[in-house]
Amino acid sequence: MTSPKEPTTYQEQIEILRARGCVITDESFCMEKLSVINYYRFSAYFLPFKNSDDSYAPGNTFEKIYHIYEFDRKLRNILLGAIEVIEISFRTRLSYLHGHNYGPLGYRNSQNFNSFHNASKFKENIESAIKNNQKIPFVQHHLKKYKGDFPIWVISELFTFGMISYFYSDLHTADQKEIAKQFKVNYNNLKSWLRCLTDLRNICAHYGRLYYRVFSASPANLDLSEDDKRRLWGIMLVLKFVYPSAHKWNSEFLPLFCKLFAEYKGDIDLCHIAFPEDWLTKLQK
Repeated sequence: MTSPKEPTTYQEQIEILRARGCVITDESFCMEKLSVINYYRFSAYFLPFKNSDDSYAPGNTFEKIYHIYEFDRKLRNILLGAIEVIEISFRTRLSYLHGHNYGPLGYRNSQNFNSFHNASKFKENIESAIKNNQKIPFVQHHLKKYKGDFPIWVISELFTFGMISYFYSDLHTADQKEIAKQFKVNYNNLKSWLRCLTDLRNICAHYGRLYYRVFSASPANLDLSEDDKRRLWGIMLVLKFVYPSAHKWNSEFLPLFCKLFAEYKGDIDLCHIAFPEDWLTKLQK
């Protein structure tokens, strides 16, 4: 087995970048950024410009790669804002439907879900969520006053996006269709899209790279090549389809997106995220 590499100083990291073809004109700027951004994290943004021998294509400056890094960072923050709206909307609609169809504690009964529902795993996830949030006032209130009986509209506030996705996938088909109808999308597509949005949410929340990323899940029923589906463009279309308010999407979200793309238009390349030239027109609801 190969032993791990030895740690390098900031100056050594600069020399590695130079040796691979990165143009560095301001060492102090470079060292400042490497002191607050892990070299291993930062070097991933060179991937679109990397040759087979690990060298970089000519003309790539440290400043340009840093600008792409900053574009990616700001992009994650914007996307998290959009995901928040979607996540809260789904929690609300799922808990409303399930509570009215099956009662406040109906989520504990496996008969209120389809045959794919793993009741024991679902119970474990809920117990873990309660334990991890037991200091929150509303959790303490329900543990003391109601002996741990959390109505669906309360317990769903502790659901992660992944739990929301699985909750929807485990609903009876009629319930899935009712939820999907509220979002004006196909119920089967929605199962796939929620999985993709779960991945996107987790990447953004953990500060992962979006630029030049190939996503693990491929969103269903998009008129795109498989490669484009797994790039950011495919996930952006899913965001658009699932976002609950056309007005807020067009008036709040898209302007932020346009401003960001305009700010970094000299540094980013649309093909690296599979965006078409008319991306703004296609993203309007």
